[in-house]
Amino acid sequence: MCSFFIYAIQRHTLVSRLSSFVFRLSSLVLLAACSDFMSPVKDTPEPTEYQYNYWLLEKTYLYEDELTKLDPDGDSVQALYKVLDDPYTRYVPPSKSEQASKQLNSSVIEGDIGLEYMYDLDAEHILFVYRVYPKSPAAKAGVPRYGNIISINGHEIKTLEDMAVFDSIMAFSKKISLKIADDSTTKVYKMKKEDVYAPTVFLDTVGEITYIQIREFKPETVDRDSGSLGELRDYLDSTRGEKGVRILDLRNNPGGHVSQCVGMADLFVKKGTLSTRNWRAFDPEGYAKRHTASNEAKPGDAGEDGKFLILVNGNSASCAEIFTAAVTELAPIPVVGHTTFGKGIGQTTWSTKAGGLAIITNLEFLTPKNGSYNQTGIVPDYPCDDSESIYECVENAAAAEFGKKKRKALNVPHMKILPKKSISGGAYIESESKSSYFSN
Repeated sequence: MCSFFIYAIQRHTLVSRLSSFVFRLSSLVLLAACSDFMSPVKDTPEPTEYQYNYWLLEKTYLYEDELTKLDPDGDSVQALYKVLDDPYTRYVPPSKSEQASKQLNSSVIEGDIGLEYMYDLDAEHILFVYRVYPKSPAAKAGVPRYGNIISINGHEIKTLEDMAVFDSIMAFSKKISLKIADDSTTKVYKMKKEDVYAPTVFLDTVGEITYIQIREFKPETVDRDSGSLGELRDYLDSTRGEKGVRILDLRNNPGGHVSQCVGMADLFVKKGTLSTRNWRAFDPEGYAKRHTASNEAKPGDAGEDGKFLILVNGNSASCAEIFTAAVTELAPIPVVGHTTFGKGIGQTTWSTKAGGLAIITNLEFLTPKNGSYNQTGIVPDYPCDDSESIYECVENAAAAEFGKKKRKALNVPHMKILPKKSISGGAYIESESKSSYFSN
């Protein structure tokens, strides 16, 4: 009888493809009890990379009806994931996992000077500085925003054809020298490239309206302590009492960490359940279980008073939709723009035995009113169409919402809405396991 139990424990472990601590502990207890009757057995072998990923999918994948598609005896991890219908469940091999983790968690740009550019094809020198990142080599050198770039490392930049030279120098040269004209003054700015933590919250003014562009929700940005949440909170605290209309611009925002987007939504909400999530995961004994959790708003933040609109488009997804749903249903702050992407499911990302990343859909998110936007998106209160620029649409929405007088057509470029596309970003939640986190 004793040997039968030990055999059953070992066989169950091999079938499940994971050497569970619980099963090993049980084996040791039985061995101790039966030491007079038999010799100790060998430890169960460690699972292969395939077996470990098979076990993770079996215990956490949201769509359980698809689990029968998995081959328990295969050897290709990539093939294991490809049989599933969910496009967001995927495997990142060890050679690419470190870079993937950086992209998920931080806004770091490796080997950069911290500039964004724009073109003016009618100018003699077409390239202009659009943004200068704080704490970057460009910021330290004093590069001016909107300065006209004349040359890079002595090579003049006049036309689009010259951009190949510009891009090559920016990619392969460690030291960068930019000749920039600004306010009738021309100056050379010398910089040495370094890793730059980019901001994720930017400010612009169009007409009389301030646009607060939120590009992503990340815990490691130019604000190394609080990430995107810290950037937005600092701005709101510094402008407490502002009377003008402000736009929370989430166009083309693919998502980020839930702690960030929920915390940022809380800056505008006094009370209520900001977001609810249901997910499938395994408990300490290795059994798959369903879980539910929610985040509650706390009062007292600077964004709770003021005139705001949320601006979205078809590429506003995941954590951007969690933010939008929370703020518009609880504040309430109206939404203007185009219907959002509609990604209300999430993934857990695990560091695997071989150092890869297993990204598995196991989460679904609900709005404060228990609604779901998955595959449907969030429909704006003030929809925009192609007959007007996005800025004119915002002006009209502000006029309707706040009684602001309509302005004449703004002299700004027409913003063409990008086509709906696949979204690789998400809404991540750190789990108790090291190097793993929930993502949407």
